[in-house]
Amino acid sequence: MVLDFLRKNPVAVPERKASASARVAFWGMGGRVAWSPRDAVSLTRAGFLGNPVGFRSVRMIAEAAAALPVLCQDARCRYDSHPVLALMTRPNPGQGRADLMEAVITQLMLSGNAYVEAVQDGGGVPVELHVLRSDRMHLVPGADGWPVGYDYVVGAKTHRHAPETICHVRCFHPQDDHYGLAPLQAAATAIDVHNAAARWSKALLDNAARPSGAIVYRGADGAGTMSEDQFTRLQDELATHHQGASNAGRPMLLEGGLDWKPMGFSPSDMEFQKTKEAAARDIALAFGVPPMLLGIPGDATYANYAEAHRAFYRLTVLPLAQKVLAQMGHWLGGLTGEAITLAPDLDQVPALAAEREAQWRRVAEADFLSAGEKRRLLGLPERPEEA
Repeated sequence: MVLDFLRKNPVAVPERKASASARVAFWGMGGRVAWSPRDAVSLTRAGFLGNPVGFRSVRMIAEAAAALPVLCQDARCRYDSHPVLALMTRPNPGQGRADLMEAVITQLMLSGNAYVEAVQDGGGVPVELHVLRSDRMHLVPGADGWPVGYDYVVGAKTHRHAPETICHVRCFHPQDDHYGLAPLQAAATAIDVHNAAARWSKALLDNAARPSGAIVYRGADGAGTMSEDQFTRLQDELATHHQGASNAGRPMLLEGGLDWKPMGFSPSDMEFQKTKEAAARDIALAFGVPPMLLGIPGDATYANYAEAHRAFYRLTVLPLAQKVLAQMGHWLGGLTGEAITLAPDLDQVPALAAEREAQWRRVAEADFLSAGEKRRLLGLPERPEEA
């Protein structure tokens, strides 16, 4: 050390041995799989902004759920006009109901959490609703574990929201008490594989859609080693004149002693396209979208497009829309002091027209049921005279 000269009896530094295999082990780490970061911002960039399958899956779910008509009812009647319905129809000056629902569903798919802020003027029904970015929200737990506030962080600024002014909708997470698990997180591995396959295809196109070959050098004296200047000059010439789509098919001028040996891929090496299609199916599976609706080849799960479309609504869109609307209805009911329920109007979903018609017919023909029981089976409130 620098201060060793102050010591009366300097202690010799013990000799350190290095393993002969250390260098080999170090280089061996280069072959490990490199996964993208798993935070919400990085996943959104890789799986939504930079992946067509993830983007289309999220858009299909969000747009389908946002297009569902919304019902407002309580135990006694179904409202044609209600302050909560009016608020949902125009939640704020910049958004309509479809825009609000699309933003909520998209945030839920990408981060597993959706936050809706209520702007109140005194008490009662809020005057505006706004969807807040999930990556900027931080739940503040209290001593009992329940949230005592929500911090919205933008740069160095933080705003604390009271818990009653925020509707927090989240997907189930088995290992987190406060935040949800996004479908995008479950699809992260397949997204990495799909993006890597796309980059591989782009690299092949940039190199004239064929694998590179080998330039074999044999000098006049039979030596197989080039000088450093010759090697650098050859690399620069290849990079300048023989790479990229604009140089595809350009003939190569080889000086004396250089011979081009093309190398090709075997059929097993070209399986990356099937790997890409399998990854696309895994992404669609994580989001609950039938691959047939995304145009992914090789999937014959459903007999036809109409059946796949009906399964998409029944298994993915409706459960998600019912979850979000039920949570928002309970939250808005607590703010207004009314026991109201928000739900999608299933009778106005074209994909479910045949199922709903069959259900109405079965219920109508059930003579052993009273009128009130039939209405409950169809999701209708009781009539005032029957209450």
